Amino acid sequence: MSRRGWRGRVRPLRAGRGRDRGSTTAELAAALPALALLLFVGVAAVAATQTKLRCADAARDAALAAARGQEGTLSGTSTAPDGATITVTVQGDTVTATVRASARVAGTRLPAIDVSATAVAEREPDLPW
Repeated sequence: MSRRGWRGRVRPLRAGRGRDRGSTTAELAAALPALALLLFVGVAAVAATQTKLRCADAARDAALAAARGQEGTLSGTSTAPDGATITVTVQGDTVTATVRASARVAGTRLPAIDVSATAVAEREPDLPW
């Protein structure tokens, strides 16, 4: 369907032009908080995963060092996240190292996500205990 416009040009009729004005803005305003929340959750997940990987590396270093007869907590401290606690236990021929840390999203005052990692190593056979 068309109608004659100014100076006799033919242009198509747009059905419902006045009804939908501003609907895109309203939909964007409703979806923007959900999109921001999704972005924040994604950033928090990445921060928690990064902290978990650093805890796993530190636990592995601590367990291997303790299995060789060295101080395990000192070896794990170099790769552990800031504020992490390292626990090394020896039971028989097995050395277990556990690293716990809190993952925080940069600049937020929200509660931290607690992550931990454990590594187990067999003690070297000729070491005195």
